[in-house]
Amino acid sequence: ADNPQARLDGLFHDLKRAGNEAAARQISQRIRQEWSKSGSATIDLLMIRANKAVGDKAYDAALDYLDEIVTLAPAYAEGWNLRATVHFARDDYRRSMADIDRVLRLEPRHFGALAGMAAILKATGHEAAAAGVYERLLEIYPMMRAAQSELGKLADEMAGQGI
Repeated sequence: ADNPQARLDGLFHDLKRAGNEAAARQISQRIRQEWSKSGSATIDLLMIRANKAVGDKAYDAALDYLDEIVTLAPAYAEGWNLRATVHFARDDYRRSMADIDRVLRLEPRHFGALAGMAAILKATGHEAAAAGVYERLLEIYPMMRAAQSELGKLADEMAGQGI
């Protein structure tokens, strides 16, 4: 399909019905590839630089690029998502959650943003809310083993059975 939204809808349909973890991982990678398409050479270049800065743990430089990306392309969810990741890496959960909120308003099925939200909720002692987000994530990406595992741990902890 030439329609990016239709392509994404089909991929999410396939992700929900993937019969095993390997197939689901391949589909999730295709979804990430679709998300990465900004439609702008400038944004693509800034994302390359931001990703390199993140890889080098040069978070101030990464934030400079990402601030420019979200200003120039506020409807590009991946700019907000990467900025949320940088804030998370800096333990700035408030800013990370604000950016995650923007990602999810643009793409409610963004499993990466949901995983980040759940991790922040868990880290800040909001276990029940984290469990709810993991459940939402697993409705979108049922074969995500990390989310399955985290939800199981949270369920055990909330039942008083955590080690």
